[in-house]
Amino acid sequence: MKLNFYLRLCTHFLVAVIFAFVLASLIHSQLVMAELSQLGVKILFKDRLSMSLDDLLGLYPTYGVVIAASFLIAFVVAKQLIKRFKLSPNLIYGLAGGVSISVALLAMHPILDISLLASTRSTFGFICQSLCGAIGGGVFAYLRKQNHNISQ
Repeated sequence: MKLNFYLRLCTHFLVAVIFAFVLASLIHSQLVMAELSQLGVKILFKDRLSMSLDDLLGLYPTYGVVIAASFLIAFVVAKQLIKRFKLSPNLIYGLAGGVSISVALLAMHPILDISLLASTRSTFGFICQSLCGAIGGGVFAYLRKQNHNISQ
């Protein structure tokens, strides 16, 4: 019984991380290409697809791991807040996901002395990445709720 619980929990966590990562990577790619287009660079649709795929594959070993690590910490804290204060899981996991990405991006800048993602150099890009984290947290909350409803 416990093994089944932990397998579902890990599956829900991985789905949330993958969802947030794919969304964040695609938004990053499109924001970078929008900036290039404003500079007069012509970008064909096939080039957009190619760059998006390259970013998905290229960012996964770094940004995917950053999202997973930040979600792990944030979701553990969120679970404690939900239990202690009887807060809405949808709200708290969503906030936890958004805040975790924001903190991770802010923490990496002084450590690495660069922005991991070029798109986060603008306020809009930074907010978009944080929203991807919030959506990932919402996905996690949704999956956990569905699992809870099935278990009853």
